[in-house]
Amino acid sequence: MAVPLDTVSQDSKENVAALGRPAAAMPPEKHLNMPTQSLRRWSASEERKPVLQHPKLGTWLARLFVFGGGLLLTAYGTWEMYQVVSVSRTTALQWVLVGLFTVNFSWIAVAFTSALLGFFALLRRPGHRGPLPSTLQHKTAIVMPVYNEQTDRTFAALEAIYESVHATGLGDSFDYFILSDTTQPDAWIAEERAFLALRERLGPGARFYYRHRQKNHHRKAGNIADFVSRWGGHYEHMLVLDADSLMTGECIVRLAAAMEADPDAGIIQSLPLIINRNTLFARLQQYAARVTGPVIAMGLAVWMGRDGNYWGHNAIIRTKAFAAHGGLPDLKGKPPFGGHILSHDFVEAALLRRAGWSVYMLADLQGSYEESPPSLIDLSARDRRWCQGNLQHMRVVTAKGLKLPTRQHFATGIMSYLASPFWLFQLIVGIALVLQTTYIRPEYFARDFRLYPIWPRFDPERALTLFAVTMGILLAPKVFGLILMLIRGRDRRASGGGIRLIISSTIEMILSALLAPILMLIQSGSVFQIMLGRDTGWQPQRRDDGSIPFKDIVRRHRAHTVLGALAGISAFMIATSLFLWMSPTIIGLLLAIPLSWLSGQLGAGLALKRLGLLMTPEEHQPPAIATRANELQARNVAFGFDDADSLRAIYEDPDLRERHIEMLPATPPRKRGIIETERALAEAKLVDAETIEDAVSWLHNKERMVVLHDRALIDLLVNLKPKPAEAQAAE
Repeated sequence: MAVPLDTVSQDSKENVAALGRPAAAMPPEKHLNMPTQSLRRWSASEERKPVLQHPKLGTWLARLFVFGGGLLLTAYGTWEMYQVVSVSRTTALQWVLVGLFTVNFSWIAVAFTSALLGFFALLRRPGHRGPLPSTLQHKTAIVMPVYNEQTDRTFAALEAIYESVHATGLGDSFDYFILSDTTQPDAWIAEERAFLALRERLGPGARFYYRHRQKNHHRKAGNIADFVSRWGGHYEHMLVLDADSLMTGECIVRLAAAMEADPDAGIIQSLPLIINRNTLFARLQQYAARVTGPVIAMGLAVWMGRDGNYWGHNAIIRTKAFAAHGGLPDLKGKPPFGGHILSHDFVEAALLRRAGWSVYMLADLQGSYEESPPSLIDLSARDRRWCQGNLQHMRVVTAKGLKLPTRQHFATGIMSYLASPFWLFQLIVGIALVLQTTYIRPEYFARDFRLYPIWPRFDPERALTLFAVTMGILLAPKVFGLILMLIRGRDRRASGGGIRLIISSTIEMILSALLAPILMLIQSGSVFQIMLGRDTGWQPQRRDDGSIPFKDIVRRHRAHTVLGALAGISAFMIATSLFLWMSPTIIGLLLAIPLSWLSGQLGAGLALKRLGLLMTPEEHQPPAIATRANELQARNVAFGFDDADSLRAIYEDPDLRERHIEMLPATPPRKRGIIETERALAEAKLVDAETIEDAVSWLHNKERMVVLHDRALIDLLVNLKPKPAEAQAAE
């Protein structure tokens, strides 16, 4: 019989351990109903009424500033572009250029006004939030979904978080869950070994739990939904982490206190800063996130108000609200536009907001961290999945009952990927216009008997001015962040001083400008593939600092280099001015292979670090929790769990085998006449095997997963001989 966690006393837990019966891997289930939400049906009567009255005037004024200012800037840019091309009668191709420019310019104009708002807000707001609360009223589950991750990293991070929370004196208000969707057998058994070792070190009072799903249905969203629907009834809140997340106890306690103080809050998002990065590319991201990230995030937080967004991790969620309204529907049709929703976090926030729960960000809350991909190729692999998820939102943005700001969030996410092909099309149209001007003879005697020929002409002075304005708007958020770092003495000194900060920002701007055309082509390719119906799947992220083989870099970027060479030759043959205008794009594409290789190099990143460049305050003086997590990771590496063979581990360790079998879910009865191919193959190989070495060499990953899920097949594995009969006889 399931009993509430609150009724299980600390003494009873210790008595269970003393009797030699280890605590269960998961607490008793306490279900919450999590119905699938409809995107087509919604009634305003279903929206809850807020408990408290929240001021809205400031939020609406901020929106007027951001979108009104963006609209005015877009109108100015469009007018100037029209003046550039309307020296003579405007051709159809020139109108296309004006239209593409308007779309692209509107995107950066709103980003500029939002960053300007964030800059002003950060100038005014103090960084201190007052003392920590002395008590918390409710229990919070800290959940970390994992998928084929290295246990030395994930378990070190979670243990460091536990220690930091415990140091606040409020550790009894938090339980910890590792929710595994792992599909690699060695990684799965490594997780179980790391979990059991962690429990043994910390004792039963730490309240760590572990669950592995046999089928990773709906991936991360399904993983969280499974936890909420089965165990969510125990907890008022859950704090969702990513596998690379790190959060201080103070940050977690403040999030929990903020949720308790606001009965209308459904999701409260923190701003994670990037730490622990060493390759050149990763340190570029880390520096940009630290300098420019707070400006952008604060701007978003101010104008979004309580109509905010959720980024999928480093956020606290009201569990019952999430269960009642966060159940995601499948989209009709096949991937990439149909099936389960990849970018689930935006949709979950939208559904909670539709139901009347507030979603907002505490952008100035410190102590929230994450990591980033180590190379351009790793980023593009993750970006491909994000691209598909955001383009899927074209099927969600029109859902019934969504708030207008929510629809704007979806539109922003969609446009963040469509901007690349729009930029590409604008470049192509610009080249075509110059080509038309240079090589195509005007039609002097048109059919309508015009007195003058029609040919495209441009105003070069206006074009240069508009280019300068566009670049200023594009770079302004980076400049705002640099100004804030320079005027804040502690941050300035911790980043190497004012001169190094300016040099670092210059390096970041130059490298970002060179990488931008490469990313444009990568994202454009992703958009085109998705439009053609190609699904991305879901691959685990590479989180270490290891470099990518050079041949893989050449294979990935050779097309970009060829395109850069063709564009450069064509532009130079058409007109020198066109070549100069396109030179940043051409240079970036020509250098795609060496840039990608260099950016992923550990040595290049560490060399700049030794010079004090691209330095962040968190790098100069690492947060205590990051230092502790690194220490724990070094200790965990020595355990060797991630390097061990799963079958050998189960075969050689009877205690592990017993606990593994205890953690397996109940096996449903097999239907007569239905033969599972992997199980049949695995059983046949185990029957034919004589030794554990035979099983290790014969069984493939899918067959190993079947064996490790099946008690009967584990018995067959255990009964194998450790060595061949001849070797045993010789001994």
